[in-house]
Amino acid sequence: MSFVKIRGVAQRYGPRTIIENINMDVERGQFISIVGASGCGKSTFLRLLLAQEQPSAGTIEIDGAPMVQEPGRDQGVVFQRYSVFPHMRVVDNLVAPRAFGVSFFGRLSRAERHAERQKALVTLARIGLDHVAEQFPASLSGGMLQRLAIAQALAGDPKILLLDEPFGALDPGTKIVMHDFLQELRDETGMTVFMVTHDLEAFKLGDRVWAFDKPVWDPEDPEKNAATITYDFDARDNGIPYQTLKENTNVLVPH
Repeated sequence: MSFVKIRGVAQRYGPRTIIENINMDVERGQFISIVGASGCGKSTFLRLLLAQEQPSAGTIEIDGAPMVQEPGRDQGVVFQRYSVFPHMRVVDNLVAPRAFGVSFFGRLSRAERHAERQKALVTLARIGLDHVAEQFPASLSGGMLQRLAIAQALAGDPKILLLDEPFGALDPGTKIVMHDFLQELRDETGMTVFMVTHDLEAFKLGDRVWAFDKPVWDPEDPEKNAATITYDFDARDNGIPYQTLKENTNVLVPH
């Protein structure tokens, strides 16, 4: 059974259709890298997975359940711009999302807060940030901020992790370190990951690489036609197709 099942998904804004005919299956624990030219609907698709938007057509199921109507604990998300709470200390950036998993209103008793703080300190030690637990995010480097953002996204035990060009603002050396960190964290947690990127890291990190493109281009109106997933590469097996997409219509064809 597919962990994430996407059937007939399309998204329209007014008269324009941005993406259409998205039909994909993702197994639990797979890492999906998403690539494509600007304007091909990659971020739109990520917003649908986040439940930040609802599709104009089609359905998305996660772990056998229909998508929720708004972002929640099922999805953890990390953006290129650091999505941490600047007014909170590093350790409290992890306690906050945990709190909503314990209490509906995010309010914890003193004992609960102490327990969640201890869990957060263990996580910070795991990602190498325990020595800055009491500092504020403004004092951290770019790589440290992204490690914190990823740990924060995972603090609520989400079913899927969504990454929108998370390493685009990092220098090459820090980016390599972050690649290793993400791979280790993914192997340890078994998370199902979707990552939008413009970098060759798509093939380094992903099990599969989805290429978004427009099968039909109008040179006089580049935004006129909708995009879909035109290729689904197996990044672990020399880039051969993971599954065949019939005539660029995104219809699954069994091997």
